[in-house]
Amino acid sequence: MASNRQESERYSLVAVMELVRSGRAKTRLEIERQSGLGRAVVTDRLATLAELGLVEEGELGPAIGGRAPRRIRFRADAGRILVATLDHSTIGVGLADLAGQLRVEHYEATDVALAPAGALQRLDTLFDWVQEQYQESREIWGIGLGVPGSLDWDEVWLTESLVARHRAPVWVRSLVQLMTVGEFGVRAVAGMTERDFLYVELGDEITAGFVSDGRLHRGAHGVAGRIGHIAIGSSTEVCRCGNVGCLELMAGGEALVREAQKAAHDGRSRTLIQVLEASGQITVADIGFSARLGDAVCAELLSRCGQQIGHALAAVINTINPATVVLGGEVARTGDILLAAIREAVYRHATPLVTRDLRIIRSQMGRSAGLVGAGLLAVDALFAADRLGAWITAGTPLRHPEVATLLARVAREGGR
Repeated sequence: MASNRQESERYSLVAVMELVRSGRAKTRLEIERQSGLGRAVVTDRLATLAELGLVEEGELGPAIGGRAPRRIRFRADAGRILVATLDHSTIGVGLADLAGQLRVEHYEATDVALAPAGALQRLDTLFDWVQEQYQESREIWGIGLGVPGSLDWDEVWLTESLVARHRAPVWVRSLVQLMTVGEFGVRAVAGMTERDFLYVELGDEITAGFVSDGRLHRGAHGVAGRIGHIAIGSSTEVCRCGNVGCLELMAGGEALVREAQKAAHDGRSRTLIQVLEASGQITVADIGFSARLGDAVCAELLSRCGQQIGHALAAVINTINPATVVLGGEVARTGDILLAAIREAVYRHATPLVTRDLRIIRSQMGRSAGLVGAGLLAVDALFAADRLGAWITAGTPLRHPEVATLLARVAREGGR
């Protein structure tokens, strides 16, 4: 009998916590109405959550036929989330609160592919640094990490090394999936209601993430979205995947730079010749800047690139029917010529029904999207109903039985 009562109390605590954390209920009366719990139960559960440091009373809300109700707020500062993104050339690190809001972010150049162990060591150092930058001391409740989908990481080694060093659970996803979560999450906070959403990262690699009915689609093995390997051409050059004619071979950042270098060496672009003479190299950003200055060769390169990307995207859009497509990455930042070419190709090759209300826009978040997504990933995992029920009475997810067992085992083994 006592066990049933404890289970009932735990269930109601989880229900009240989730209503407050999600913002669906902001006063006691709203909690009562949406949870179906009585006033005394709601008052008791809120008192328990306040003692655990998870909720607090805020300002007075508007009065409706009586006394003004006191708002109830989730304490997003009760703990902190360490977040990081690793791509082929950059480490990004940050510190987020329990609402997924970044408090600190930092980026620096590195070559992750050449030395994963060195990248992990630097990541540890940067995690210590970002915590020092934010002076309020808070317990680290979790770590969210994004890694390149094209690198063969030993995820178990990576996870357990971070757990051993920082004493918190770790969630690892592909970087493009975290950027998708970040872009989608920020749009949801801003009140945008689309539930089917496509994010496309245009760099040396071309990858995508898809949210279906509000949920990230990861695929059977967690590697969905490798659209850069859609075959669009008849090139005989072999892609790293072993096939030929792949989209990223034809329209990725490296392909753009290679064509720009040819144009400079052939004397077809005075602007690119000057860039090459001044710096010894040409970057994707140089191509975009030159196109905006009126360089016809660069404009043509970006237009052709956009047409190829748009042609491939049309097939994806026909298949999944998103409401919005957001384009990110260094190639997407080259300017309006590329964006216009992508839009034109999508609207020409996709069916009118799926493009009727479709929006294709550039990302406004840039590389912050990955860190925001890492924070939201960890927060969603920590507060998932089944997990929350196992730690809520302890006030910290580090007391979750599985987490406690993991921390003890990693401490014994000393990480891998």
